[in-house]
Amino acid sequence: MDQLSSSTTILPEAFHGAKDDITMQISLIWSQIKAPLIVPLLRISVVLCLCMSVMMLIERVYMGIVISLVKLFGRKPEKRYKWEPMKDDVELGNSSYPMVLVQVPMYNEREVYQLSIGAACGLSWPSDRIIIQILDDSTDPTIKELVQLECQRWASKGVNIKYEVRDNRNGYKAGALKEGMKRSYVKQCDYVAIFDADFQPEPDYLWRTIPFLVHNHELALIQARWKFVNSDECLMTRMQEMSLDYHFTVEQEVGSSTYAFFGFNGTAGVWRIAALNEAGGWKDRTTVEDMDLAVRASLKGWKFLYLSDLKVKNELPSTFKAYRYQQHRWSCGPANLFRKMVMEIIRNKKVTLWKKIHVIYSFFFVRKVVAHIATFVFYCIILPATVVVPEVVVPKWGAVYIPTIITLLNAVGTPRSLHLLVFWILFENVMSLHRTKATIIGLLEASRVNEWIVTEKLGDALKGKAGVKAPKKPRFRIGDRFHLLELGVGFYLFFIGVYDVMFGKNHFFVYLFIQSFAFFIVAFGYVGTFVPSS
Repeated sequence: MDQLSSSTTILPEAFHGAKDDITMQISLIWSQIKAPLIVPLLRISVVLCLCMSVMMLIERVYMGIVISLVKLFGRKPEKRYKWEPMKDDVELGNSSYPMVLVQVPMYNEREVYQLSIGAACGLSWPSDRIIIQILDDSTDPTIKELVQLECQRWASKGVNIKYEVRDNRNGYKAGALKEGMKRSYVKQCDYVAIFDADFQPEPDYLWRTIPFLVHNHELALIQARWKFVNSDECLMTRMQEMSLDYHFTVEQEVGSSTYAFFGFNGTAGVWRIAALNEAGGWKDRTTVEDMDLAVRASLKGWKFLYLSDLKVKNELPSTFKAYRYQQHRWSCGPANLFRKMVMEIIRNKKVTLWKKIHVIYSFFFVRKVVAHIATFVFYCIILPATVVVPEVVVPKWGAVYIPTIITLLNAVGTPRSLHLLVFWILFENVMSLHRTKATIIGLLEASRVNEWIVTEKLGDALKGKAGVKAPKKPRFRIGDRFHLLELGVGFYLFFIGVYDVMFGKNHFFVYLFIQSFAFFIVAFGYVGTFVPSS
């Protein structure tokens, strides 16, 4: 009995001794690699991230100054370019109006096909001078039949509408648009307007855009602004609205006002067909065929015009799964296009040096590469890591002042959401994980570089019509609720926060806990379920 009690006493002591030995070994290994490896690596990373932060700050401040001057001096498009309303010609009749092609690409758009076709057919323009082209890549035969019947219904009303299908989906949207341009009746058209399946242009859209192209032969593209009909649906759509409003209010306006160049948004725009053809037409080498075409047309010397007062209603992704796929395409595509075109831009002799610098440095490098990488690496990895490596100090101007200024400048686009800035910061940090991953895939041209998953529409745009209810679809499946990347980063930030509470001296734990909570919220798919208060 005494032997048994003595052995039970020895076992816990041995266990604790082994535990202490393991702890001491881990501490010893950490102390041996910390000074020669971790600290120098972290310091280099901090310097690089601070440089990228300064680049982003200069870019934002510059655009803020330009947009302020544009508003101050009232540099409206009508003052910079000739604009006169289209007038009837008694002798020529409707033949005095240019022929316009309206393309509506769609893919299994059960929820919005009626809305998009109706909006395109409702455009006001002489009926014999407009062709509506529905490019249906649907793989669901039921939806295909519904779209065809809808086109026949409008055709019976006298609308010149063409229903076009193909036997493959090569090139996705770019392939469909390219195939549509090959039709014989397109040769008589001067301009082509493009609207994605969830976009609803106002009837006067063509009257407000075509005159710019008619009277200014150097213009290739007229781009309208997006207006979001479901921005108040949940917190996630409010966050998207803040980011996209800055893009349209500042980035597009600055590009149009200074260099007459900006990225085509792929929809809600009108192209001069001659410029489109001169640039080489649609190409499917990346998932951003719209940006690809815009850059190539710009290198041919064509100019673009952005109309901020002309808004086209559309729908934001209201499920995280749909938004995640969209952001992968929007981040991977530009990075891959940058890789493919950087030397072509440098060697080009038709545009000025300053325009080359703007396209390479500002448009591509800072906005499409640096912004994503700096946001994730600096705020989600480097800053938390300094908690366990107190030898590395991040200056306050880099950790606090620069992010604050950038955030406030971004909020200018959506003043009604100022009270949601904290949520926006957390959401953008979480999304920077996916954007950084997608950017690296694009730069290295790795797997998934050409992945194209059509953004799911839930028919939320229908809510804008009285008496019409959008069809309800389940927002989440069990398999969609679990995202390992966010979960892993969330645990990393949480444990660093715990370490900071127990041993740290930076008192950074509040930020770390809140940030880890944001990653957990997204990891379990709840980000699209919170309805914000206005």
